[in-house]
Amino acid sequence: MAEELSRLAGLLYEIGLLKRYKRTGWLVAGVRDPESIADHSFRVAVIASVITALEGGNPERAAFLSLFHDTQETRVTDIPYIDKRYLKAAPNEEVTADQVRGIPEPVAEMMGGAVGEYEEKSTLEAVCARDADKLECLIQAVEYREQGHQNVQPWIDSSLAALRTASAKRLADEVLSTGSLEWMTQVLNGD
Repeated sequence: MAEELSRLAGLLYEIGLLKRYKRTGWLVAGVRDPESIADHSFRVAVIASVITALEGGNPERAAFLSLFHDTQETRVTDIPYIDKRYLKAAPNEEVTADQVRGIPEPVAEMMGGAVGEYEEKSTLEAVCARDADKLECLIQAVEYREQGHQNVQPWIDSSLAALRTASAKRLADEVLSTGSLEWMTQVLNGD
């Protein structure tokens, strides 16, 4: 058990790398200090719970799946889409299996199951979590565009095209028709 806990502690340190690793696609777009993978995953989890609630599923499950959807990037990094044309990373389920090898079985099963469900898109919650991943990218692209980055339209277009649920599509339309600080104006005006 001591060896398993030591490996688990190591995995928790490894997951912490996601706070330092940057989302590399934004570097391609010219963003000098892009969000971290952990920043992205946090908002994906929030969006997943929102979309899933609107779709009538289990918001907690969708948020849970989202927390683990990019944990593999500690080992394979955040490979930009253009690079994926030339590089073949191991499947996320395989990377996760390596990450959880030797840790307590309940934790290994929990993480492996979450990644497997997300990748298989076999549940409403997994579909909503995947939509949340794309919607978060779209929102981030809009925010970067408002900050003056002009090369983000491909991220907006590809994210919009990948959405599957009606709720995610409606939210995307709303995001694209409003500014990122309109909520603040509404609050200040007492709306």
